[in-house]
Amino acid sequence: MVIATPAAIAKLAALIAEHPEDPVVRLTIIHRDDERIIFGITLEAAARPDDEVQEYGGVTIATEARSAARMDGATLDYREPGGFRFIHLEPPPPLKRGPRSGSSIPISSLRPLRSFSASG
Repeated sequence: MVIATPAAIAKLAALIAEHPEDPVVRLTIIHRDDERIIFGITLEAAARPDDEVQEYGGVTIATEARSAARMDGATLDYREPGGFRFIHLEPPPPLKRGPRSGSSIPISSLRPLRSFSASG
């Protein structure tokens, strides 16, 4: 499930008001490689049968079926300037056991929150 911030919902609602013939926000992964993910945001007339559909304050967000698992837990936000962005927590690296049992993950090895922008 994608989480949408109040700022993102407000901006999406404003865009839908400008284009009432396309009342569904559809999210997709356009391109993915080892370094980055590019997300797509489009307004469409209806959700597709296999989309994962969510409602946020009157805004319908449909996530493309093949993208849903990878987008699960991502947050869609909107800021001025900058526009829409997706925030997705990266999983921490696997725990590496040293010579002692009970090794912990050093703070320096944790990955920070990564942001991905989508123009819109």
